[in-house]
Order: sequence, then C-alpha cells, then structure tokens
Amino acid sequence: MDDAHRWLWTIAGVAAMLFAVSVLAERRRTLRRDPDRVGWVPWTLIQLIAVLLVVFAVAFALK
Repeated sequence: MDDAHRWLWTIAGVAAMLFAVSVLAERRRTLRRDPDRVGWVPWTLIQLIAVLLVVFAVAFALK
C-alpha cells in the first residue's frame, strides 16, 4: 500500500470518528432538558460532510 492510500484510509477513519462524535452531540442536543439552550454548532451538516468524506475517501482508497 502506498502513501496515498494510507492518507485516504486515515482521512476516512478521522471522518468516521467525527461522524460518531457529531451523532452523539446531536442526540445530546435533541434530548436536552432546557429547550431554550440551543447550541450553535450545526451537527447535522457536520454529519453529512463527515459521511460524504468517508464515502469518497474509501472509494478512492479502494480504486
């Protein structure tokens, strides 16, 4: 495996971890006790970007 493939797998792994963190953060925000304390981070957008990054990185790493 060359360096480019290692970088792509590393990017996919980091993006997968970011996705997992954003899922937990969105769940925490959804289940909050005080509905007036809305967070400012767009976790749904971060989830979408992370999933797309994982898909593209894996696709290019397997190519």
